Amino acid sequence: MLLSIAILIVSLVLIYLAFVNFYPSFGGDVDQERQALYISSQQFNNGKFINTKEEIPEAASFSKMVSIGRKFFFEEVENGRPNKDLAVQKIDSTNIASYQKGARLIWFGHSAFLLQVDGKNILIDPMLGTVPAPHQWMGAKRFNLNLPIDIEKLPKIDAVVISHDHYDHLDYGSIKKLKDKVEAYFVPLGVGVHLEAWGVYPDIIKEMDWWEETTFKDLQLACTPAQHFSGRKFTNGQSTLWSSWVIKSDSTALFFSGDSGYGPHFKQIGAQYGPFDFAMLECGQYNKMWPDIHMFPEETAQAGVDVGAQAIMPIHWGAFKLALHSWTDPIERVSKKAKELQIPLVAPQIGEPILIGELPKPTTVWW
Repeated sequence: MLLSIAILIVSLVLIYLAFVNFYPSFGGDVDQERQALYISSQQFNNGKFINTKEEIPEAASFSKMVSIGRKFFFEEVENGRPNKDLAVQKIDSTNIASYQKGARLIWFGHSAFLLQVDGKNILIDPMLGTVPAPHQWMGAKRFNLNLPIDIEKLPKIDAVVISHDHYDHLDYGSIKKLKDKVEAYFVPLGVGVHLEAWGVYPDIIKEMDWWEETTFKDLQLACTPAQHFSGRKFTNGQSTLWSSWVIKSDSTALFFSGDSGYGPHFKQIGAQYGPFDFAMLECGQYNKMWPDIHMFPEETAQAGVDVGAQAIMPIHWGAFKLALHSWTDPIERVSKKAKELQIPLVAPQIGEPILIGELPKPTTVWW
């Protein structure tokens, strides 16, 4: 019996090692030569990236990991998914290619956006795949069967902006399909290693540290703090940085939170770069077992106040079930708190255009 168990464990370990080493969706690994480039970063310590509070995220014990896994896979969540595929507003490639008006955003669900501003097309966290996992057998499918537009029909993309390397934000299949139509990538430190592993030329990837700024075609981009973590497999946690982003044109100021727990960095970002016309703020996949790495909806609304947003949109919901709350809990709770704080809230249907000059539209309750 003991020999059989040992053989089974060894077999599983070998299968895992073969899978992560040869299956491309896991991406690349940050080697020591690359780590040497990050030593000057205040967020890099002993070969790992850290939050401002170094003890975040809390190191999970084996028993806690088992408990979380048991709850996630076996605990029934009432209204955990919509009872039918979510409706999506479609947009065609001609509409995108010919658009020349004020800044607008198209939400693809979760945290993925197409931003059109000053004649430029910017994709933000373009996870446009079906399942946020290394393989589609390893996760549940998105809530919407269709996207507002298929990747293949997207016109030329000036830039892709990525917040961190988790599967629900950085998707191998999406990057491979986008690769030949993207001019530039802007990512936190280390994330470029995955893009390079997938065939993206290093020359068009710009890795950035917190508070670092750059200019791209008259747009100002600033990589700003977030309180989260990273990693695409068990052995490379915190090997790449995570971030939020500021995107500014002459007429529009936007903030994208990426994934983040609530913290003082929101006020710091607001003080340095605010006020913002619009803030896209994480609001979903939270739980009291991991309160420091994902905001609760009430914190999302407060973060909007902290950064000085004229209007906010909850993101990181409406596409995938990655936590134990109902799929509508984020929007219901953040709507209530935003009203209390008197900050306008925008909640478009997937694919519904958000025109920055017409905020706080759209306001339809579609969920």
